[in-house]
Amino acid sequence: MALNTNKNPKLYYSIKEVAQMVGVNESTLRYWETAFPQLKPKTLTTNKVRQYTEKDIEEIKVIYNLIKVRGFKIAAARNYLRENRQSVDKSAEVIDTLIGIRDQLKELKQHLDSLV
Repeated sequence: MALNTNKNPKLYYSIKEVAQMVGVNESTLRYWETAFPQLKPKTLTTNKVRQYTEKDIEEIKVIYNLIKVRGFKIAAARNYLRENRQSVDKSAEVIDTLIGIRDQLKELKQHLDSLV
């Protein structure tokens, strides 16, 4: 039996969890669902609860990058996603890596400051 190396075994996330991960309001995520046709989280029919997968979260991060970081308008971001999908994915991946490195550097600085 193979060891599961996945750090987070959770399959679905609530809208509140995703909003906190990305750093936007829940209402912003609901709006983006209407503005971007590729963003369609699974909803349970009994109670209309949105369930986001890792793929949905990655899509939201790409949209966040275009709108909040790069300053695109909604229509421009939608067109850019449609026309330049590969470059958008690569750009989002690079930004995620850089943010991770920045966070590690901040932790290292805090650790060094506590030693002094």
